[in-house]
Amino acid sequence: METVVVQKYNLDEEQEKKEIVRHYRALLRALKPRLKKGDRELVRTAFEMAADAHKEMRRKSGEPYILHPLAVAQICVEEIGLGVRSAICALLHDTVEDTEVTLEDITREFGTEISHIVDGLTKISTVIDSSTSTAQAENFKKILLTLADDPRVILIKLADRLHNMRTLDSMSREKQLKIASETVFIYSPLAHRLGLYNIKSEMEDLAMKYTEQQTYKDIARKLKETKRERTRYINEFIKPIKEVLQEEGFQFEIYGRPKSIHSIHNKIKTKGVSFEEVYDLFAIRIILDSAPDKEKADCWKVYSIITDFYHPSPERTRDWLSNPKSNGYEALHVTVMGPQGKWVEVQIRSKRMNDYAEKGVAAHWRYKEGSTSPQQESKFDQWFMQIREILSNPDSNTLDFLADFKSNLFTEEIYVYTPKGDLKILPVGSTALDFAYSIHSAVGNKCIGAKVNYKLVPLSHKLRSGDQVEIITSNKQKPSEDWLNFVLTAKAKSKIKDALKEEKRKIAMDGKAALERKLDHMKINPSQHNINELVQYYKQSSPLDLYYQIAVKNIDLRELKEFTLLGDKLEPPKPAPVKQPEHVSEEAVKHQIPSKKDAELIIFGESSDRIAYKLANCCRPIPGDDVFGFITASEGLKIHRTNCPNAAQLLANYGHRVVKTKWVKNREISFLTGLRIIGMDDVGVIHKITNIISGELKVNISALSIESKEGLFEGLIKVYVHDKDELDELVEKLKSLDGIQSVQRLEES
Repeated sequence: METVVVQKYNLDEEQEKKEIVRHYRALLRALKPRLKKGDRELVRTAFEMAADAHKEMRRKSGEPYILHPLAVAQICVEEIGLGVRSAICALLHDTVEDTEVTLEDITREFGTEISHIVDGLTKISTVIDSSTSTAQAENFKKILLTLADDPRVILIKLADRLHNMRTLDSMSREKQLKIASETVFIYSPLAHRLGLYNIKSEMEDLAMKYTEQQTYKDIARKLKETKRERTRYINEFIKPIKEVLQEEGFQFEIYGRPKSIHSIHNKIKTKGVSFEEVYDLFAIRIILDSAPDKEKADCWKVYSIITDFYHPSPERTRDWLSNPKSNGYEALHVTVMGPQGKWVEVQIRSKRMNDYAEKGVAAHWRYKEGSTSPQQESKFDQWFMQIREILSNPDSNTLDFLADFKSNLFTEEIYVYTPKGDLKILPVGSTALDFAYSIHSAVGNKCIGAKVNYKLVPLSHKLRSGDQVEIITSNKQKPSEDWLNFVLTAKAKSKIKDALKEEKRKIAMDGKAALERKLDHMKINPSQHNINELVQYYKQSSPLDLYYQIAVKNIDLRELKEFTLLGDKLEPPKPAPVKQPEHVSEEAVKHQIPSKKDAELIIFGESSDRIAYKLANCCRPIPGDDVFGFITASEGLKIHRTNCPNAAQLLANYGHRVVKTKWVKNREISFLTGLRIIGMDDVGVIHKITNIISGELKVNISALSIESKEGLFEGLIKVYVHDKDELDELVEKLKSLDGIQSVQRLEES
């Protein structure tokens, strides 16, 4: 693994001042078209206030701290399209939290609107390095609450996070992992949902640069190497279209741009193809300068010009002109067969639509005074209404809420209709029950089925765009636990959980009465302390759970006889001492050599002596993989790969439990890992594969299964390797065999 060489910071005081002034002037230049009377002075005051407050502070890289608020303000203005007020808030975003400046100072100087936003930004930051997962999730919940309150708070927060990601080099490895994972986990989905596609892509790319360093470098290198031939191809593709568009008198821009490294990597992973086989490494964009009333017609005209030259793929045409996404995105996407038999995605949109695509919510607010269509307006406001509704539920479990909310951030949408023809937007994969809850929670709770396009369907029926849905209800119906398995939307999940809780509460009241009778009989006071003792003794998470378990007879109150009473306080019986077995690590180890056991991994923690650890089953790390240690509640230290499917969630929610870990070369121990091989089902193919593994490379095979189907075979092979280099060599050798289509490491083995 290469280490990133960070340039040593070495500016003297004079050069620093010049640098700060340069950044400040650049911000003013960016704001120039927006400045009204008196604005320049306000920005100056904010800058001076921040510069003075942060004057003693330095960033990890060594540079003056004020450069960070200046950069955040610049991102707000140039890349998100926010105005003067937001720039002022960005300049002040860290002052209340980190310096002597108070909210009162800001209110006095700039008024309540700005201090309200700065307060929102401070609230978000204060919990960011929280020590528990729920506090971390609570923090995200706060972020979303402020979003529903004033979206500028979250936009400035996204700018702040983007700048932190751009300057992550000078941070420690654990901090890099934690911040990168948190970004992928919550901030890039938010940027996506708010329509800030460029920021979303850059965040994902930067996160990948730290969590999957090697893969990132490989794809970046290949993109660089293929740049010339891509440019040549794009020019060849564009030429005939450009000529006709000019003849037809269109005002337009047309260009090709590469897809993000993260999205290319996703394609390689999900489709199981190599870099060379990813067919849409770039997209062609056509941006029209059309009058608002002609936009749609012009886009369709351009569509027909393109499809005159190149054949379209009907299932890959996306019409977001007639039905814009709920975050305001409008465009027409068509994938056509270009020269040399390559598929090419073309995105057609107007200048106004492009502004939406690049600036998302900010553009929505800017155009709000102007000509935003009522359809567009209602969609956006509908989405904010949903957020407010989900957040206003005080009972919801925050981690669940976060998972539900997140799943709703990224999904594409479907459009379904009520019997009267009203449009409802739901995420792809929503069921009839989701639709019922989207109308009203009372309709959802009583729902027994639905008619989709006049046909009866069950609650779990998945809806498709264009369906017309009528919900059938019954007063006898009430939600059950299994409903949670077939709803997708956060609203439906939280309403079902509420209804189940209510049901549970009713049952729990019987349990509470039974417990109080028993305690009364034993002359024990049902005080808060005594109830808490019982909750702990019976290993329940709350008094409500205790009462419920008593009511459903899962807890036997006869055990109360074992308790002793000290004064009026209950004391639980002392457990018999149990000799703890020593914690042994359970890797797939072939040759166990005790003396070398602690040489496989160096774990940087509080104590540097021998630490028992396990390798996580979800990603099966082997020496040479980029890894981190994670302290679990029940199984001690677990080692995960940084690109493990669960890594983002663990690092984002439980960053405080991460332990810095790295491998040391130790050839004595073999690790079990798995490979999936796909290829042509040819005579002797198994012999060739086993010959390379056992014969040439002398690697032990633990299991081998091959399945043939219609001329193709899929093989799953489990092998013992010493480290990643050995595995990489094996993969390369297998790939070079004739007829082998792909060789992939299994995430789980």
